[in-house]
Amino acid sequence: MKVALTNVGTIVTGDWRDPFGAGDTIITNDGKIEHVGSASTEQVKACDVVIDAAGATVIPGLIDSQIHNTFGDYTPRQKTVGFLESYVHGGTTTSISASEVHVPGRPKDPEGVKALAVAAMKCFEHYRPGGMRVHAGSIILEPGLTESDFAEVATKGVWLAKAGFGAVGTPFDYVPMIQWARKHGMITTVHTGGSSIPGSSGIWAEHLIAMNPHVSFHVNGGPVAMPDEGFARMVHESDIALQVCTAGNLRTLLLLGDMVREAEVFDRFLIATDTPTGSGIMPLGMFYTITHLASLTEMPVEWAIAAATGNNARVYGLNCGFVRAGCDADLVVIDACVGGSKDNALDALRNGDIPAVAAVITDGVPRFVGRSRNTPAPMKAVRVADSRVMQDFAAPTH
Repeated sequence: MKVALTNVGTIVTGDWRDPFGAGDTIITNDGKIEHVGSASTEQVKACDVVIDAAGATVIPGLIDSQIHNTFGDYTPRQKTVGFLESYVHGGTTTSISASEVHVPGRPKDPEGVKALAVAAMKCFEHYRPGGMRVHAGSIILEPGLTESDFAEVATKGVWLAKAGFGAVGTPFDYVPMIQWARKHGMITTVHTGGSSIPGSSGIWAEHLIAMNPHVSFHVNGGPVAMPDEGFARMVHESDIALQVCTAGNLRTLLLLGDMVREAEVFDRFLIATDTPTGSGIMPLGMFYTITHLASLTEMPVEWAIAAATGNNARVYGLNCGFVRAGCDADLVVIDACVGGSKDNALDALRNGDIPAVAAVITDGVPRFVGRSRNTPAPMKAVRVADSRVMQDFAAPTH
């Protein structure tokens, strides 16, 4: 399918160093972005679907770099079906597993955690709830795992490893397992803050610096933050990516947002939701964290969007997260909401408002156009202007 987004008011690229794109048209073809900029009438007419953005803003699809999926689009923690599909209506087009820890009766022996990771990865290999791409299958680090276990699951396609839910005596026991996972090409992630499960200890800066994972999960607390003095150590004594989450501590979210900008290490700043945990399901969670940073600190809103898109893509080695030719065609059209005090999406976010999600495209396919069922209507009339496809792409209303 070839899709054109025309009359775009602002293109936010997902790259905080070069945050705005030129032109008013984006063309996608066969699941990839083919063209960004100006386009001729002939280029647009050659598309199967033409979406008139009516002056609204286009951003890369949001990447939630910490979800707790299980199997299928279901969360037993909240007993809810369809939560991932609902997140698409909040602008999230890609999600990354923080391990399948909420699977009822999850195994904790080495063979069990390997099997769980492989099964989850395989289940989501081609399954896209609501059009979302889910990178599932994060092996949970438990005592008894050896280097050969990491080599084995890596050959089967598992590329994520998570520390923080294992029955270790001390967080320092994760150090060799993190090293083995890294050796075999895995992206390593670690719970940060207060204890994650009954009987476990908190994981603080000294543990993380010793482990040296790729990503410190919910560094602002999930939901309980580490002591304040740990944040400076994480920023200045490590090169670990620092992920903040919606389900964490708001004060330390803002604290860290300021610190990474002052230290000029913004590439390491990532946004996620850490849901669905005890904090519940948050289809608009990514936008809440973006607007908290944009409205309560001096962080430019386009930088906050980059932390939820391009920064995640860089750290995890994904081909999405940017509005540029050759990247995966995952795009979100946003605008100020009807009834708000601002007239465009970026000003609305700076004002502390959630934007209207007016359209979502994933893998080059429009998933809905006009309005999200999870937000108020956009001020601008985003619509399908032309289509050779027997579908109107309208989303159900509230």
